[in-house]
Amino acid sequence: MGGGAHRGHGCADELGDEPGERPRGQDAEASARAQHRDRVREARRAAYLELMERAHVMGELYRRVVDAHLQHGDGDRFLARVQELRVSVREAYDPLMRGVRAITVEGPAETAAAARAVLTAATGASRSMWHVSLGEAGARARFDRARESYLGCLERFAEAARAAMETF
Repeated sequence: MGGGAHRGHGCADELGDEPGERPRGQDAEASARAQHRDRVREARRAAYLELMERAHVMGELYRRVVDAHLQHGDGDRFLARVQELRVSVREAYDPLMRGVRAITVEGPAETAAAARAVLTAATGASRSMWHVSLGEAGARARFDRARESYLGCLERFAEAARAAMETF
């Protein structure tokens, strides 16, 4: 058989060089699993960061409602500014929703649930803005509570995302 290319019953390509080593095919499997895990981890990380960015935009718009109230009080200028901000919130909502959907796909379940809670809270805060823009009595206080709820949900999402990344 020339050159010692044949050892026992296995081929040199399938067996390790030393006794007790894993076959090279197992090394390739382990490497493929590690690469897959790294790809999943990076996809999740990207989805989490994207949602955080989208949620930050939404939170900034909600903060501007508070600023507008501080600048203009409850008058017509305040109501007009809230209406302008509502347009921006509507534009920011769809990217936020897409981010939540991506996380629902990427998982894990706990992080996806926390992301959906952010979207639900954003819906509530946005609905409260509409009532504020109509000048309804008590609407601003309801908006403030909805905004705080949104920020709390966002904080819980960040904690869930961090925990999910740490367990990888």
